[in-house]
Amino acid sequence: MNDFIVIVPPRAFASSVALSLDILSTASKLAPRLGLPAPRWTVHSAVEGAISLGNGLSLLAQSLILPSDGRACWILPGLDIDAAVVLKSHLLQPEMEPVLAALRQHVAAGGTVAASCSAVFLLYAAGLTEGRTVTTSWWLAATLRQLANRCIVDPDRMVIEDAPLITAGAALGHTDLLMHLIGQRFGPELVEAVAKALLLNQRQLQSPFMVPALMAHGELIAQVIAHVEASLPTPLSVSALATKMRMSTRTLSRQVSKATGRGPLHLIRTVQLNKARALLESSRCSVEHVAEQVGFSDPTALRRLLKSHLNVTPRQLR
Repeated sequence: MNDFIVIVPPRAFASSVALSLDILSTASKLAPRLGLPAPRWTVHSAVEGAISLGNGLSLLAQSLILPSDGRACWILPGLDIDAAVVLKSHLLQPEMEPVLAALRQHVAAGGTVAASCSAVFLLYAAGLTEGRTVTTSWWLAATLRQLANRCIVDPDRMVIEDAPLITAGAALGHTDLLMHLIGQRFGPELVEAVAKALLLNQRQLQSPFMVPALMAHGELIAQVIAHVEASLPTPLSVSALATKMRMSTRTLSRQVSKATGRGPLHLIRTVQLNKARALLESSRCSVEHVAEQVGFSDPTALRRLLKSHLNVTPRQLR
């Protein structure tokens, strides 16, 4: 019996596929030294044989196992697509239907599916996200939120488990997903051994990697971000921001929440923290001076927000 089935969808991101195999292979080699059973897995795709991954790489895969016995966790690497429009059209391609049908059957049989990055959109297309909380690449979260409006999309977190789904963040967040799966089935000792062997850190949040400008979903959010950035070091209040945008506070809140899943105040704080992070990383300014530059009169408030939003201290950003 396999512990994991790596499902290679059309246009899979090569590094995500390779990371799956390399991390599982490393775990398999280290497990016997710890007195643990070695993870077992196979690689499958809708089409048996050589699967093109991009950049001239290919991989041999078996055909999808149907019906599923529900015991192995299916792992979906991300897709090599970074544009929301292309991603949405790709989900409608005929070549995707066998994968989507297999996912539905696997979950119906009691199986678990783990997906990272843009592959989380496959879970939506298969009708598996309704009523659940998921994450995805932080810059694609607004698109997923619009499509899958009956689930909660939380782009701040790196890995979210809401059975039978386990989802993870952007591209190389796939490493965090694999480490989570290994820990879930084989325990923390094997996770620690793999992490030391491959020099991996388990990250809990995507927040430290977010860039507000790249999160802008449409012209409105881009304008909001521009107004907030221009106002620093005296950040606009939500009401003043609404006036700048020529709309009521209620309308602004509704539009920002629809696009980002969070209110205007959270977006203002995100812009402030992003500038603070840039100053701390690129200058030798004191924390007190950085706090003033981004609109905090009390450096303690900046430290507290860095910890709560980014899970870092100013010293860690130096």
